[in-house]
Amino acid sequence: MFHHFHDDKIHLKTQGSISKKKLREIINYIGRKNIVDPDEFIWFVKNNKTTKPKVCLTFDDAIKCQYDIAIPVLAEYNIKAFFFIYSSIFERKPDLLEIYRYFRINHYSSLHNFYKDFFKEIKYDLNFYFKLYSNDIKTMKKKFPFYSFMDIKFRLIRDTYLSKKEYDNIMHLMMAKKKFEYKKYFSKIFLNKNNIKDIYKKGHTIGLHSHSHPTKLEELSYTEQNKEFSKNLIFLSNIIDEPTYKITSMSHPCGSYNADTLEILKSLKIDLGFKQIMTIEKDKNMKKINNSTLEIARIDHALILNMLKNK
Repeated sequence: MFHHFHDDKIHLKTQGSISKKKLREIINYIGRKNIVDPDEFIWFVKNNKTTKPKVCLTFDDAIKCQYDIAIPVLAEYNIKAFFFIYSSIFERKPDLLEIYRYFRINHYSSLHNFYKDFFKEIKYDLNFYFKLYSNDIKTMKKKFPFYSFMDIKFRLIRDTYLSKKEYDNIMHLMMAKKKFEYKKYFSKIFLNKNNIKDIYKKGHTIGLHSHSHPTKLEELSYTEQNKEFSKNLIFLSNIIDEPTYKITSMSHPCGSYNADTLEILKSLKIDLGFKQIMTIEKDKNMKKINNSTLEIARIDHALILNMLKNK
């Protein structure tokens, strides 16, 4: 699972981003012969052919740096990959998750300073809340070891303590204080329609990632979730100029889904879905890591880099 890349020119180095060189190292570490194209991977999963481990590469969130930096490396190795794209960006109403990320990385001298200012905007003492959720913080650290405890506390406040409106208000206030005009950065951060058409023409697979990328999609009603994925499907099929049945894969935004999500995806004829961690999640009633064809586990590239360090 990949998200962010840097070249220190257009796309500056950010938390968790990697260079072309690191992507090549990951591919070489896995072994080109072990990496299969999306069509072959889908066949393996649907036919339960798991005797020989196979790997596919996936890219989430419709981020421009993937097109500028990762796509040329994939071409070097003749690798085709999955690209999971959310679609509200094409209404000029993107989820601002990536904008906020860009802001906190590029307009603060350190993440520590950003977190300090962010927590200061919340007028209540959060220590009691962190104590109350101490077990959840430890669990998240086990699931996502590449996050610092401050990263986890920030995500806990963002996704659990604050409503989306409250979080957006705080971030807009912080951006205004720094005179950060976020709409100017859309074209730099997000893929455009021509990029997506080109990715598809190059033989890569385009898949669903919801319309507006809610961080807690599982908390939405069945109707709201259905709207998220149905709208996403129509947008993407129009962009790549293919009927909707040609889109058969997806990844769960922020790994968030429930039984309603799986039912909706089946109704939309989605055959393959990816979650974001290599863990049996008991709260989702999972019995094995790849619990179903709509719950295929992924390993974050950061963990593979750690394996490389420990070779």
